[in-house]
Amino acid sequence: MREDHGPVRFGPPAPDPGLPVLPELAEVLAAAADGARPEPPGGGTALREAACAYWARRGLRGGPQHVAAAPGAQSLLLALIAAHGGDVLMPRPCPTTWMPQARLLGRPAYHVPTPAECGGIPDPYALLETVRRVRAEGGRPRLLLLSVADDPTATVAPPELVNEACEAAVAEGLHIISDETWRDTLHRPHDTVLLSPAEMFPGEVTVVSDLAGALTPAAWPVAVARFPDTGRAAVRHARTLDILTALGALVAGPVAHAAAHALGEPDSVTARIRQTAELQARVAAAAHRAVLASGALARPPQAGRHLYADLGPLRSRLATRGVTDSMELEEYLTGRLGAPAPGGHRFGDELGALRVRLGTGPLLGATPQEQRESLTAVEPLKLPHVAKALSDFAAAFDELR
Repeated sequence: MREDHGPVRFGPPAPDPGLPVLPELAEVLAAAADGARPEPPGGGTALREAACAYWARRGLRGGPQHVAAAPGAQSLLLALIAAHGGDVLMPRPCPTTWMPQARLLGRPAYHVPTPAECGGIPDPYALLETVRRVRAEGGRPRLLLLSVADDPTATVAPPELVNEACEAAVAEGLHIISDETWRDTLHRPHDTVLLSPAEMFPGEVTVVSDLAGALTPAAWPVAVARFPDTGRAAVRHARTLDILTALGALVAGPVAHAAAHALGEPDSVTARIRQTAELQARVAAAAHRAVLASGALARPPQAGRHLYADLGPLRSRLATRGVTDSMELEEYLTGRLGAPAPGGHRFGDELGALRVRLGTGPLLGATPQEQRESLTAVEPLKLPHVAKALSDFAAAFDELR
């Protein structure tokens, strides 16, 4: 029952470089650049306290002794999976980094279908069925990964579905790792309710956030994890620190300094987050309309910088172009759009399903100057470079009708 698509034809998808660095953060980083002392394993006190204050403002209180930091989500997730032990479950589709971490550790990993309404969380009934089947086959399901604000689908799971999925997981003895990297990127924050699983089951959920989702540039890798305040969690926290130490996975001192500043959410940072989310919302909505107009399917994007499209209804037209699976779809659309378009097989979807994740970042401009113009424009969709990018994007899908 273990799922493994094996090697893929192409290298990993290139990360979205994001918008130009906020000048204030660059200044903070530069001011700390001559620091010679590295951060200790798990992050220094200032970074961990800043993370605690960030979570407290979102209703998740706790002390810095329950926080660990690492240079990016991959090393942090690897340490967390290793610290918990057992088999790993995750929704289908899921972020590209999840399955490789389990594979690297030699852990059996299983995908669970998501509800029709959203991605990021498992369907509760499918989760129960999967857990019981794995146990019947001699497996040891211990850990569930989920993301309420999801990459790749760009959806936000409704609180009632999150509660049902988490309730099912806890009832079966699974610990939950909630990836909340994209929680601050909601396209319509006043109309979208995001509830962390840690608010519902505080003793059973570890929260993870890659700060590159909204707070820091992708080139400055730093991620933080918040552990429950329980005895078992304290043991896992200590084990996580041991693993990060063994890996040499230490946050660079200047990066930690800038990350702590960003986690403090000064006015400039919160303004940039709002501007970015509003811009991404407009561009993603336009891209979504173009995808639907071609006859393809996609859930309306609600967060993040991506759109997840199902081109299954266009299968016959794609076949005439030599596209019959998601690897070939990735190659075709990457070439046609001139931007990375990773296929659904990278996110745990079946190879034969014609699904693809489309980034909205390339639609904002090819240069830092164009991106800054997009960020500050009253009507960004009317900017020449954005209008042309959207027109070319729509044309690539329109020709498949």
